[in-house]
Amino acid sequence: MKYFPVFLDGSKINAVVIGGGDVAARKIELLLKSTTKITVVSDSFSPGVQRLIDSHQLSQLNQPYRQGLLDDKNLAIAATDNSEVNAAVYEEASRLGILVNVVDQPELCTYITPAIIDRSPMIIALSSSGSAPILVRMLREQIEKVLPHAYGRLADFSLKFRDHVKARVKGLRNRRTFWEKTLKGRIGQAILDGNTAQAEQQLIASLNQEIAAPSGEIVFIHTQDGNPDHLTLSAHREMQYADAVFYDEAVNPELIEYIRRDADKYPQQISSTILINYQHAMELATQGQKVIYLLAEYHPLPENAALSLSHINKKTLICGG
Repeated sequence: MKYFPVFLDGSKINAVVIGGGDVAARKIELLLKSTTKITVVSDSFSPGVQRLIDSHQLSQLNQPYRQGLLDDKNLAIAATDNSEVNAAVYEEASRLGILVNVVDQPELCTYITPAIIDRSPMIIALSSSGSAPILVRMLREQIEKVLPHAYGRLADFSLKFRDHVKARVKGLRNRRTFWEKTLKGRIGQAILDGNTAQAEQQLIASLNQEIAAPSGEIVFIHTQDGNPDHLTLSAHREMQYADAVFYDEAVNPELIEYIRRDADKYPQQISSTILINYQHAMELATQGQKVIYLLAEYHPLPENAALSLSHINKKTLICGG
């Protein structure tokens, strides 16, 4: 990745916007979604910028940019039509280690602003690393169409009951499954419909039911040509729920990106065509973990007596390609 995606805590932002025109106004409006600790610097201000300053009681400096204005700031935006001023802001911010964005000049930026879909507290950020804004806009339009406006209520609901579920439902994978069924089912729909009290009652009732302890399993996925586009839907789902993944050097490393980020990874030095590490995989599955074993191409698995005689659930998936 050329750009490292990160979300900043709005309460910690102390921003300065250099510029007083329409471009500055758009940047100020975006910042105002997270903070009002904004200083706007310019020798003149458009009506739009002045309105934002007045209505949100922002700090205002009626002067041209000069060195020293960034000393107590941690984020700077240069939104002027003066290339020398923009370059000076970039140089000062870089020297001070401050995040800086110079509008429409990516070479003078230490960060770029992504396209944003706001379903607070759910935030989706999209970027093409500055290479294809039209693709980002197309993707944003697709997501906007399928993402309910009230989707953020699901996140608020999950936060409210997170500790209760954690205390009642043992095992990370069991909790993931519980939340997925909850948010995709009647409870989730009730939340989206605004029937929060009904949803809370239903969740409490479900938590009072007996919930089984997590059971481990091993899923062998033959990736064949290794093309991520050829992964089956079943393989995608299994990989997203993995607690651990085994793979050798023949497996396309791009496939590891499709594994749940928090899963433990166990690269194998010996090719799977020579040796399958059944013992370690079985140990983890016995502890209740979902183990994914990625295999390049397709080779029939050698029989393993210990696995055959165990009560560990096992699956074999073969992808296309």
